[in-house]
Amino acid sequence: MRPAPLLVVAFVAWAALGVAASFGWLPPSAWPLAGAVIAPAALLDLLRLRRRATPEVVRQVPEALPIGIEREVTLHVESGPYRQRVDVFDLHPGGWESTGLPRSLRLPPDTVSSFGYRLRPTARGDFRFEGVQLRLLSPWRLWRQSRIAGVPQPVRVFPNFAPLARFALLSAEQASRIVGAHLKRRRGEGTDFHQMREYRVGDSLRQIDWKATARARKLISREYQDEKNQQLIVVLDTGRRMLAREPAPAGAGGALAHFDHALDASLVVSYLALRQGDAVGLYATGGEERWVAPQRSLGAIDTLLRASYDLQPQPVATDYLAAATGLSLRQRRRGLLMLVTNLRDEDSEDLLAAVRMLQRRHLVVVASLRERAIDEALDGDVHELQDALRAAAAARYLAQRAAVHDALRHQRVMVLDVTCEQLPAALVEKYLAIKRDGML
Repeated sequence: MRPAPLLVVAFVAWAALGVAASFGWLPPSAWPLAGAVIAPAALLDLLRLRRRATPEVVRQVPEALPIGIEREVTLHVESGPYRQRVDVFDLHPGGWESTGLPRSLRLPPDTVSSFGYRLRPTARGDFRFEGVQLRLLSPWRLWRQSRIAGVPQPVRVFPNFAPLARFALLSAEQASRIVGAHLKRRRGEGTDFHQMREYRVGDSLRQIDWKATARARKLISREYQDEKNQQLIVVLDTGRRMLAREPAPAGAGGALAHFDHALDASLVVSYLALRQGDAVGLYATGGEERWVAPQRSLGAIDTLLRASYDLQPQPVATDYLAAATGLSLRQRRRGLLMLVTNLRDEDSEDLLAAVRMLQRRHLVVVASLRERAIDEALDGDVHELQDALRAAAAARYLAQRAAVHDALRHQRVMVLDVTCEQLPAALVEKYLAIKRDGML
């Protein structure tokens, strides 16, 4: 309970009356008479505010929210039998970006007033709305009181699943083009026989079935499709390197960690692989370990979301050799392993040993994230010594990364050196190219 501005003004005026009375400018009785009016009025107004029931508040918010995407939250405030004025602030999880709060409402008696505000989650995991803070004004506006209304409400923040919802209405080819993957389609070629059909212009001679052609007395081609029921395992580094954050592009929300970008891209390629008929699994290693065995149905994407939404990178070094050992014990069947990490030159020996172990059974792709700031430092104009030093350091750093990547390529490992923005398209493009070429 605190005095409102009007009561503060009344007390200041009462003090001024006392000063004026002390100098003889007003009758001596003016000051006690004014106090006899102000004090009972303030006390009565305070009691009336204390007796007022707290307005009921109901919050409407989805149980699951995507990280970095604005969503609208709606609050319904029930006034009760009295007309009142109230300031409303929703106690959403700290650090989240909001617009439209606090809100001042004038509530007619026995009505429900509703308003919405925009909220952008900035981290994944389990969170909790602690209630709604209300600041009530007394009937004569002499006092203000802060109260908590509503009930605590849990909410889960998932990786950004908006692209997955959009892909559900598209074919695998259309979805791959949306994320930026560019592939040359070879019509009718693949590794699994699909059907026999009449020859079309553009078919290769290898597709012609001469026996069927002789029987039908016209050219008949064999049509193949990419092999299905293969296995894709996305391996996510949860070590300290993935804690790095990229500055947000203009007009975007807050910066996301490398791990958030990696997780979003992994879900995109996983969804497209499931659409292709393959089984998809997840192995998180480094700071936090988690294993999801490969599953085939499209419902597996929900399993992946539930298993990974609260994964967080930790400030520890990733042991690639231990990760390879753990993955080899869990995944016996041959599959495509896509490791998403951020390589440094000091990782070379450990990673090469891990790759050699995994290559005995699996096909390995390493996606190494590159900070956008490094490219900007290298491409920026050089005007001063500081600019030259920054560009030289960036060039040296990239040269050391390139040496690690070359060492991996010499071991027949496919390496993707990409920024966070390029990662989804690069993973999808590499996956589809491997399927097209029958490398598994």
